[in-house]
Amino acid sequence: MRPHYEIVIVGGGFSGLGTAIALKEAGFHDLLIVDDADGPGGTWQWNTYPGVAVDIPSFSYQFSFAQRSSWSRSYAPGRELRTYAEQIVDEYNLTPHLQFSTRVNKATFDAQSAHWLISTSGGDVNARWLIHAGGPLSQPKLPDIDGIDTFEGATMHTSRWDHEVSVAGKRVGIIGTGATAVQVIPEIATEVEHLTVFQRTPIWCLPKPDFPLGRLGRAGLKKVPGVRQGARLASQAFVEATFPVLAHFHRWIPGTAALEVAARKYVAMQVDDPTTRSKLTPTYALGCKRPSFHNSYLSTFNRDNVALETTSIEAITPNGIRTTDGAEHELDVLILATGFKVTDKDALPTYQLTSDDGTDLAEHWDAERFHSYQGVTTAGFPNFFTVFGPYGYNGASFFTLVENSAAHIVRVLDEARRRHATSAEVTAAAQEKYMTSILARRPLQVFTDPTCAGANSYYFTKNGDVPFRASTTLEAAWQSRRFSLADYTFAE
Repeated sequence: MRPHYEIVIVGGGFSGLGTAIALKEAGFHDLLIVDDADGPGGTWQWNTYPGVAVDIPSFSYQFSFAQRSSWSRSYAPGRELRTYAEQIVDEYNLTPHLQFSTRVNKATFDAQSAHWLISTSGGDVNARWLIHAGGPLSQPKLPDIDGIDTFEGATMHTSRWDHEVSVAGKRVGIIGTGATAVQVIPEIATEVEHLTVFQRTPIWCLPKPDFPLGRLGRAGLKKVPGVRQGARLASQAFVEATFPVLAHFHRWIPGTAALEVAARKYVAMQVDDPTTRSKLTPTYALGCKRPSFHNSYLSTFNRDNVALETTSIEAITPNGIRTTDGAEHELDVLILATGFKVTDKDALPTYQLTSDDGTDLAEHWDAERFHSYQGVTTAGFPNFFTVFGPYGYNGASFFTLVENSAAHIVRVLDEARRRHATSAEVTAAAQEKYMTSILARRPLQVFTDPTCAGANSYYFTKNGDVPFRASTTLEAAWQSRRFSLADYTFAE
């Protein structure tokens, strides 16, 4: 039986788009991309909150093969990423392959036909190869707080911002001080009557080298030889130093302690009130969770109409929030900046996926802990690939990960095509060898620092694992393109 499509990609964000481009350039044109949003861009399609922007320089946050000179700032606002996604779709003729407003509900592998049987909100399809390209920031995580459904004012999660709701002149509460809140808080503080920020754990916030590029800057990137390449190289080095190196080789890098001292001084410089300053200063090591970069987040707490509340929340009431000290915080609007389901059982993937023997991938990973081969394949699940799988991402530019994973997938499918194979699966031995090599570096990582226990970082699974790829970006890129094909079994 011939499948409806040779390849189905779940996810129309940059993961899915980048993978589709790599596949088409390798000669794989019979593919379908499905996404439950109504347009391309993934997280940038969903996240439209005030102040949304990239948190690494734009020179790095783009495909290496589709670099732009038109960014308005060194850290582009979210609307420009949505435009970039649309441009990518047009430039690489992806529209015929895209099917939006379509949610995948279930995928089951049939060994007899070597097809994935995929149930979607738009009907059933089957494919020879299934690629999960859903990103980690796609499923909003709601707080488990009593009374969350009883609030009579407007409530919204930052990733589903309701632009019909105005915060101007309102009493607003925001739960969370993670990366999203760091961007939202300074934007709305100037509009609201009063803003109460409910913080569980402070975040390390560092100055952001963000500046407008201007007409001359954009012209230089476009026309002057070496400028764009130099900007990208400097940007990549900055990104590498501020997370992959800092996090994965923490024990080897003597400068990490000095960077933490500098971060503490930055808080001291930005926040006037000593008590507030103390509350905004993390007590965990820099790197336990990804640091944020912003130039006005910390100083926003100097405003008379902004209050930082660190007493635990007891309940959400019809009129606002009650904290455990008995205080009632009356609100008109409640904003949930509570992040996403990243390592949750129902997050990767977001639909039921089962192998031919009935093994459910989410249940399998939940019982056996996360494991994979380079974050792309998992033993026991033939013809299935993940772009953002466990132990595949090292924390550098997300676009670099996409290109690495796509190169890995194309290499496997190229070999399957050469052999006229109908199935491909990573061997258990190859997977174990890879996982052993990655976990052997765990003692070098910052995540073993005892203070990380108090970071409340989404990096950590319920078992205390951190499914990052403990490697430099160059090492990951090399491995993605040079792994032994003997690590896979191919069958006709």
